[in-house]
Amino acid sequence: MKKYIYIPALLLLAACSQKPKDKNAELADLKKQQADINSKIAALQASAGVSQDSSKSADISVYKIAETKFTHYVDIQGKIDAKDNVTAYPQSPGVITKIYVAPGQHVSKGQLLVQLDNSVLRENIEQAQSQATLAKTLFERQKNLWDQKIGTEVQFLQAQTQMQSAQKQVDGLRQQADLYRIISPINGTIDQMDLKLGQVAQPGTTGIRIVNADVLKVKADVPESYASRVNQGDNVKIVVPDGNDSLSAKLTFAAKAIDPTSRSFAIEIALPVRKTLRPNMTAIIKIADYNNSKAIVIPLNAIQKSEQGDYVYVNDNGAAKRKNIKVGIAYGSQAEILSGLTAGDQLITAGASDLNDGDKVNVLQSGN
Repeated sequence: MKKYIYIPALLLLAACSQKPKDKNAELADLKKQQADINSKIAALQASAGVSQDSSKSADISVYKIAETKFTHYVDIQGKIDAKDNVTAYPQSPGVITKIYVAPGQHVSKGQLLVQLDNSVLRENIEQAQSQATLAKTLFERQKNLWDQKIGTEVQFLQAQTQMQSAQKQVDGLRQQADLYRIISPINGTIDQMDLKLGQVAQPGTTGIRIVNADVLKVKADVPESYASRVNQGDNVKIVVPDGNDSLSAKLTFAAKAIDPTSRSFAIEIALPVRKTLRPNMTAIIKIADYNNSKAIVIPLNAIQKSEQGDYVYVNDNGAAKRKNIKVGIAYGSQAEILSGLTAGDQLITAGASDLNDGDKVNVLQSGN
């Protein structure tokens, strides 16, 4: 019976003796208990031959580093232009009387495109031609007489001069008449024309644009800061987003003079014939200014930074090993590594941000 009397009394005493603890003290007490438990777990794992960190290995992805070709490019935006892209104008004002071509039509150099009203000149040419014909006839008769030693030399020379003068007058009028025509200066295609019969055409205002789309080039202006790195003959890559096309070429022209206003210099690249390319398309020009055929290259997102410098992690027999590196030139998502890594190292990519030196790792994905 005493046993049942003392137990409730002890429970009552313990309940009465409990007081609210300070939260910081309680937290410290729990941490101490946790440390004791971790210590006992480690001791048991050691006695049972189980690795202490095997349950804490981090899942990672790696790829084996190898020497590869690395090229750095200077990216410049330019536009495609036709090598022959001109607008043909009349050289004298006049009313359009005939139109011989239409937009999209192929034309040849020297072909007549549009005729303006030159009726007055044509009448003058007919009259002058009649005078020239008469002068020629008189000269031929005078020459026959002179060959027979009939007449004087002065008469012969006067007839010859009158004939030559009359012919020069005809030639001059014909040249004036040619000013009332629009002639194609190149071989190409009519790209733009908005002319109507009866319209008054003016020099420098009313014209026809002709483009030779078979001979294209890319033009761009390069900032002055790249002057020492961009030279004629450099390898270039050209990307045409709207044409869904890309190609490799050579830099065919690089101006030596710097434009004082824009602080840039002009470049040009000749393009091969492609149906996907058209004048005035935007083109991204990638000029190769650095090449290394045996470079160590890694993704930029694998590089971590600290006060001591840049570093990465590599897989060293199942453990993360920190390696300090020296980064060289970067382009796009890749960077050249000058020191700190060698071919054959297994660079940790995915999962590297949460690692510490010496952590156990579990390789989920490996690549080259």
